[in-house]
Amino acid sequence: MDYYLSLKWLHILSSVVLVGTGFGSAFYLFFAHRTKNVAAIAVVVRLVVRADFWFTTPTIVIQPASGFALVYIAGFSLSQAWLSYALLLYVIAGMCWLPVVWLQIQMARIAEQCVEQALPLPDKYWQYAKYWERLGYPAFLAMVVVFWLMVFKPS
Repeated sequence: MDYYLSLKWLHILSSVVLVGTGFGSAFYLFFAHRTKNVAAIAVVVRLVVRADFWFTTPTIVIQPASGFALVYIAGFSLSQAWLSYALLLYVIAGMCWLPVVWLQIQMARIAEQCVEQALPLPDKYWQYAKYWERLGYPAFLAMVVVFWLMVFKPS
C-alpha cells in the first residue's frame, strides 16, 4: 500500500469515527433523555463526554491534517468548489460542536449531582439538553454533506 492510499484509509477511517461517534452519542443521549431516569442519563452523558474526548477530538485533528495532505498529493486545488464547500461545512460543524462539548460537560456535572442527592434534573439541565440537541442537527447534516462531497467531488 502506498503513502497516498494509507493516508486516504486514515482519512476515511477517522471520518467514520468522527461521524459515527457523534451520531452514536446523540442517539443514546437523546433516548436516555426520553426515559427521565436521572441515573441512566448521568451514566450516558458522562460516557458521551468521554467519547468526545477519546474519539471525536483526535479525529477533528486527523481529518483536516490528512485531508490537506491528500489534496496536496492528489494535486487538487483548494479553490475547487467541492473542497471549499467541504471545508466551510466542516468549520460550521466544528462551530456547533464546541458549545456542545461545554454543554455536555455541564450536563454531566448537573446529572451526577442530582444522582448523588437523589434529585430530579433541574430546568437548567433540560435547557442545556435542548441547546445540545438543536446544535447537533446542523452539525450532523453538515458532516453528511461533507461525506457526499468527499465521495463525489462535484465540479
